[in-house]
Amino acid sequence: MRRNNRLKINILSILLIPPCFLLAQGAISVSLLPEKCLTEPEVQLAGMINSYRAEKGLPPVTISASLSYVARTHAEDLADNYKQSKRCNMHSWSGKGNWTSCCYTDDHKRAACMWSKPRELTSYTANGYEIAYYTTQTYTSPAEYAHDILKGWKGSPGHNETIINRGIWKKVKWNAMGVGLSGGYACVWFGEETDPAGSPSSCK
Repeated sequence: MRRNNRLKINILSILLIPPCFLLAQGAISVSLLPEKCLTEPEVQLAGMINSYRAEKGLPPVTISASLSYVARTHAEDLADNYKQSKRCNMHSWSGKGNWTSCCYTDDHKRAACMWSKPRELTSYTANGYEIAYYTTQTYTSPAEYAHDILKGWKGSPGHNETIINRGIWKKVKWNAMGVGLSGGYACVWFGEETDPAGSPSSCK
């Protein structure tokens, strides 16, 4: 019997409304971006996402150092500080870090809080779009963990369309992808611009 899995679906057409932002003054430069190598489960998940895209006739998305930094930072923030709430979903950010905190609600009134995080935390200047997953399951291998995450997203229309550029994302081309896992939370970020910081290394 499978243990408790929770999947939050927070992708709606409002995400297509282009926000107008100034660059965050606290953005980290490429040269100062803290090194966060990808763990084996993160590498597995990124590979599985691109394999799934290939099945749909889509090109792979380059793994981004900046978006992976944002993804891991958010996964760690969720693992350390997020409390399940009917009001604040998993796109929320706590007030316990070097970023703008927000309670992200299902009406997407605080969508800018998510979009702007790459600019707040890195030198990546474009918007970032996140899909998130949470599980309490115990896995026997990194591949099993990654497979279960992707399976959950594939079963969710909003997440699935984001990954394979369907629905409201049909005319969007992803040129950067970040992956971050921590404490049962999985965050993947997509962006339309290439990342000047390049791709992250794999943890030894």
